[in-house]
Amino acid sequence: MLCIDNVTVRIAGREILAGASANLPAGRRIGLVGRNGAGKSTLLKVILGELATDGGDVSWPRDWKIGAVAQEAPGSDVSLLDTVLAADRERAALMAAAESETDGHAIGDIHARLDAINAYAAPARAASILSGLGFSAEEQARPCAEFSGGWRMRVALAAILFAAPDLLLLDEPTNYLDLEGLLWLEDFLRRYRGTVLIVSHDRDLLNTAVDFILHLERGKLAVYTGGYDTFVETRAAQRANQAAFAKKQEAARKHMQAFVDRFRAKASKARQAQSRLKMLARMETVAVPVDEHVAPIRLPEPLPASPPLVTMDRVSVGYESGRPVLAHLSLRFDPDDRIALLGKNGNGKSTFAKLLAGKLTPMSGELTRARKLVPGYFAQHQLEELDGSLTPLETLAELRPKLPVQALRTQLGGFGFSATKATTKVASLSGGERARLMLALATLDKPNLLILDEPTNHLDIDARNELLTALNDFAGAVILVSHDRRLLEATADQLMLVADGRVAPFDGDLDDYRRFLLSPGNTATRIVETETPAPRREGDSNKRRRLKPLKQRADAAAREVGTLGDRLKELDAQLAAPNLFARDPAQAAALAKARAEAARALTAAEACWLQAQDEYENAAE
Repeated sequence: MLCIDNVTVRIAGREILAGASANLPAGRRIGLVGRNGAGKSTLLKVILGELATDGGDVSWPRDWKIGAVAQEAPGSDVSLLDTVLAADRERAALMAAAESETDGHAIGDIHARLDAINAYAAPARAASILSGLGFSAEEQARPCAEFSGGWRMRVALAAILFAAPDLLLLDEPTNYLDLEGLLWLEDFLRRYRGTVLIVSHDRDLLNTAVDFILHLERGKLAVYTGGYDTFVETRAAQRANQAAFAKKQEAARKHMQAFVDRFRAKASKARQAQSRLKMLARMETVAVPVDEHVAPIRLPEPLPASPPLVTMDRVSVGYESGRPVLAHLSLRFDPDDRIALLGKNGNGKSTFAKLLAGKLTPMSGELTRARKLVPGYFAQHQLEELDGSLTPLETLAELRPKLPVQALRTQLGGFGFSATKATTKVASLSGGERARLMLALATLDKPNLLILDEPTNHLDIDARNELLTALNDFAGAVILVSHDRRLLEATADQLMLVADGRVAPFDGDLDDYRRFLLSPGNTATRIVETETPAPRREGDSNKRRRLKPLKQRADAAAREVGTLGDRLKELDAQLAAPNLFARDPAQAAALAKARAEAARALTAAEACWLQAQDEYENAAE
């Protein structure tokens, strides 16, 4: 068991952890969640011994090995496979000893130990991990120095997974993974035999690969059983109970205080008044935590454009003459398209995104853009290109100097920048705030084709929800590259697979794609053949705008059904109280009447919801 006992950490005078305590079970997978800046990485550093505490301690069984992904990506001339194999220090030391040892008995002991730790199967296990994270057999034999920083971080992740420590600490391991690598990691973690503490903003990963949620809020820790969705439901119920109890407690306080104020001057009632004063002093105040503010994300209304936005006829694109990354692209994109690009990193998703955004020109073929096409492009690598000496307001003004300051402030406000944040140096912004700034830059010209390449890497779960809502409200076309399955499932109407130098529709949904990836010998294609631009219905740029009020009505009706259902459950629980009818007949009758009214209201709300849903679905066909 990992025991976190009353840990306090202060950094630059700010209390990050304030008496945080939790007992985490051995051999289970725990997701550590909390807002950006809550102290998740700080807690991991405390466990690793990289940061001293101002109070409290952390303990675990003496024989446990602790491991985390190296902060610096390996960049030596050693091959990927040998780099991963070296992560098992005991095996590496024994293999070296076996080469140099001359004593027969010692050699026998060494080989016995090697056999006990299954050392001879290690190369195959290491190769399997590297393959799951996207490295081919040929790439595994190449030196680490030949790969970019993001790919080398995958090697660092592979190394610690291969070392298989008893306590595995992972801090946002998916930031350098594509969807394919994420799906593999999720499956790997479900089968991991040690204890895993993982920091992640990926809701699907936290739902499918963890047994417990460790929530860090205002310096305190709380453990919840189940995945992230269960945690959200449990926490909401706890807060509702706290709020109800606090309300009752406040009423009791007012009643006792009124008695004291009325009778404390009367001799006959002085003793009773004094008694109630003591009760008030002893009464513990139940604090109901206030929900932290979630900064909004609001995409500007796109400029109108007639379909098609983009057509391609046998287009090839790449970076070196005569060596296209993608070829024979015959595709069409309309104003109401919502497309998610699938495919392993290195297959050309970002290249295709750059082609659509106008950052790359075709090597061959014909690409036609609508006269009023305005693309908006977000790419993860652009975060590193921001000038840290400028403020967000100055960053936008530098790009569009003719726009009035108020228009720039309005644009920043749509992405959660207050007046203070808008004039804070970019270097002082968090990763999530810089990602919001890049989104503000990408949508500054009111694009009608929004191209997002991994927009969620630095956003926490609440910010991802804001982006999801904003994309669903956006009336333009969206091309999305992301490893966030929830974002893809909620916003994309069509999947396209980028593989083998081609881009074409994928026949299936994300569940089909997951099965396709994890199945043995998944070389079989699920791509729909398209050699010429496929005949499609004319895109209706107003369709999404027309459907929006119907969708809002259906969603509002669904929320009303949920609220009334919760009310019915609450009344049922109160009516189930022991001896209620004998103890307080009047209250029991009132509750029974309220339940009957709630049941009638629920029936009516369900009818409204079904009608609204039918109207929306019929209009969408």
